[in-house]
Amino acid sequence: MFDRFDSLPAPSGPTGPDGPFERTPSPGPPERFVVGRPGGFRGRGAAHSVGVLDSDVSPSSGGHRSVDPMRRGIAGEELSDFGPLGPFVSDAAVTDVFVNGPGGVWVDRGRGAERERMPTVAESQLRELAVRLIALGGRHIDEATPCVDVRLHDGIRVHAVLPPISTGGTLLSIRLPRLERLGLGDLDATGFFSLVPLDAIDRLVARRENLLITGAAGTGKTTLLAALLARAAPADRIIAIEDVAELRVAHPHFVSLESRQANLEGAGQLGLERLVREALRMRPDRLVLGECRGGEIRELLAALNTGHDGGAGTLHANSLEDVPARLEALGALAGMSETAIARQTVSAIGTVLHLERAAGSRRLAQIGRFELDPRGRLIMVEAAGG
Repeated sequence: MFDRFDSLPAPSGPTGPDGPFERTPSPGPPERFVVGRPGGFRGRGAAHSVGVLDSDVSPSSGGHRSVDPMRRGIAGEELSDFGPLGPFVSDAAVTDVFVNGPGGVWVDRGRGAERERMPTVAESQLRELAVRLIALGGRHIDEATPCVDVRLHDGIRVHAVLPPISTGGTLLSIRLPRLERLGLGDLDATGFFSLVPLDAIDRLVARRENLLITGAAGTGKTTLLAALLARAAPADRIIAIEDVAELRVAHPHFVSLESRQANLEGAGQLGLERLVREALRMRPDRLVLGECRGGEIRELLAALNTGHDGGAGTLHANSLEDVPARLEALGALAGMSETAIARQTVSAIGTVLHLERAAGSRRLAQIGRFELDPRGRLIMVEAAGG
């Protein structure tokens, strides 16, 4: 269809929070690095690299962690598959890139989304970019299928929405996995455990507690889960089930299963519920569900209640008090009554770790435990520690 975005201007680093994009002049032709995420940024059918980064130019703005060109750079003379977003995708500090129609770009470097200036991009060009990225993930997007989510190599997630579903132009949400694997010590150094001591969390892993990590979007649930799993005994066989493979665990016996969407003919789907059942046939010592979001909660609770200690999962919840209601809603999707979900949860999950983002930083805010109220309903009780 097309190989380059020659008509799309690529931004360079901003001179300040509100300044325009400029490139620093170089005395001669800049050195080019053929670098990128492990495995490259390529999806099925990709024909070239992600973009261009001059060795003497950093796309990060002042005060941000500078790009390590040997870890997340761009290659080649032609513009990237990500077009004008290439410099943001290559920035090692960036976790999310959001495009809200022509000219509206927001980037999250760990402090929340911040608006970035970019050269004007026509809606037709932005649509081409969305079609290209979705095709790299092996899927198709058009008016008949205007909302599509794909995973590119190395866990890069791209979600695209086309008009008229999007009333303001083509929308892109790009989720970039961390390149580094942060351990509990690394998180502690950032103040992540300023409210709850790290040694209390270490004890939970050593005791093989079944853990549920909760929090709003962007609070570090996946990051904490990976760091906790890395502390498991080396001989423990850890099997993770994920809708989109995001967990990066520094553990010698960690394997991951990823769900698969149906093809254009509607066949071939493998959902999380099926994958939980398959994982149980693989003799896991620790069973992990990357995110609880549907009927798979029934299979997970059943597994954790049948001797699979040391398991874990994450759940989107805005507060610790919201967690019981969220689990009841998921249980209803699986056909479970409130009483059934309450009793199985109390038996299966030992501790809840709730995360929050405050003043631009992420931290473990509360520890909770499940109990039953006099009516047999699920409630949350805040615990003092591990």
